[in-house]
This record gives sequence, structure tokens and C-alpha cells, in this order.
Amino acid sequence: MQKLIITAALTGAEVTRERQPNLPITPEEIGEAAYEAYKAGASIVHVHARDKDGNPVQDYEVYKQIKEEIEKRCPVIFQPSTGGATWHTPEERLQPVELKPEMATLSAGTCNFGADVFMNSQEYMEKFAQKMKELGVKPEIEVFEKGMINNALALAKKGLVDTPIHFDFVMGVPGAITGELRDLLYLVDSIPSGSTWTVAGIGRYELPLAIAAIMLGGHVRVGFEDNIYYKKGEIATSNAQLVERIVRLAKELGREVATPDEAREILGIKK
Repeated sequence: MQKLIITAALTGAEVTRERQPNLPITPEEIGEAAYEAYKAGASIVHVHARDKDGNPVQDYEVYKQIKEEIEKRCPVIFQPSTGGATWHTPEERLQPVELKPEMATLSAGTCNFGADVFMNSQEYMEKFAQKMKELGVKPEIEVFEKGMINNALALAKKGLVDTPIHFDFVMGVPGAITGELRDLLYLVDSIPSGSTWTVAGIGRYELPLAIAAIMLGGHVRVGFEDNIYYKKGEIATSNAQLVERIVRLAKELGREVATPDEAREILGIKK
């Protein structure tokens, strides 16, 4: 079984300081949170940028500052979001890809997202995939519904996404696929042999799906974007605290945790 890749989703676009007082917002805070997550065992940090007031932004310069703050602290894989917030335009969402990060997310379809709609048309998907391919950025295919796997395979058939594909199953978002074990098994069974996958369970789904992924040979994403609690009623103190728990569980279950360079090798990323 491959070593376990742990992704720390540090900020997200929805969480506020009012709900999670420990949320990192500034580039310096995000850089420090990335370092702490790295020390805890994360090899990838997934990042949504915020402005000085904490609002989600997809601004190139803000992502550039964040990337620099992370890189001067630790060797984790910097993975910016091209999802942004539901109101960002495709042009705004693509800005961080211009930084040529090692990875970036690529959402493979449209779905309900709480009270909003997360729009990803065929035109958007192809445009994002083409830009990542041109710049040598490894896409992480974000899957909120099973049909998005089919969309990703169609992109690969057109030569816009290289294989093997790395998928991230985002499960438990209100309006999209739920986070039951049967749902995870369905998604895992639906991707091509040789693919890699991560699961990001939202809220109460985070821990049980993480345990399942460790046992099934997948990889795990945790962090404030997905879940602000350590346990019911107890706010997590940091992203690193959530990473530490996954490292501890992996050790108990006999699964080694990947370093950033080992994660690069597993994912086919050339540093």
C-alpha cells in the first residue's frame, strides 16, 4: 500500500473568524499554518486566499504572497484552489494557476452548494485543464458527484488531463453527494485502475471517511475548510491538530505517512 498523503485544507472560502477563531487569514498566518501542518505530517496544503478583512479572493498577488510565505518555511506541495467562492468568475478563479504551482484543483462539474450553485461548465473545465497542462500544473480533480468522474475521464480522452488522474472526493457538501461509506466505495470503484484518490469529508464526515481512506489505500484531506471541530462541540485549535490525529490513526492502522517528496513521487510531480 502507498504511503499516506495528508492534505491540510487551511482556510476555505466559507469559514469565518466568528465561527473558527483560529482561522488563518493573512499570507503570514497561512504560511505559519502551513508550516505547523507540515510539522504535524501534512505533505500538501490546499489554500483559498483571503483579503485583509477575511473575504475570499482569487487575486494573483495575494496567492503569490501566500506561496512565498509557505515556501520560505517548509517544502510542502502548495495547492491553490481554482474553485474560489461561488461568485468568482472563471478568469478570477484561474489567476493562481499563473503562479505555476506544483498542483491546483480542477472542479469537474456543476453542483448545488448549500444555497448556491457551484458552476463548472464544459467550457470552464476545458479552459482550466488546458491552462494547467500548458503551465505544467498537476490537476487534482475535485469530485462532488459521481458524474464528475465521467467528466474528468472525458477531459483525459481529449488530451487535456494526463493519466493517471488524481481525484479528490469532496463528500458531505449540502446539495451534493453525501459522506456515507457506501458513497465512498461507489466513487472509489468508479475511477480507473492506477488512479490515486483523496477524500475530504465535510463536517461530521471528516473523521470516519479519513479512517476508511487510510484502510482502503486512499489519501486524506482535513482542515478548517472542511471541518472546524476536533470533536462534537469542541472547536479545533489548529489545522495541525487535525493533521496530528490522522498521523496517529495511520500509525495505529499500520500505514506510513508520506513526506512531501514521497507525495510528489506518488502523484508523479517533478519538483
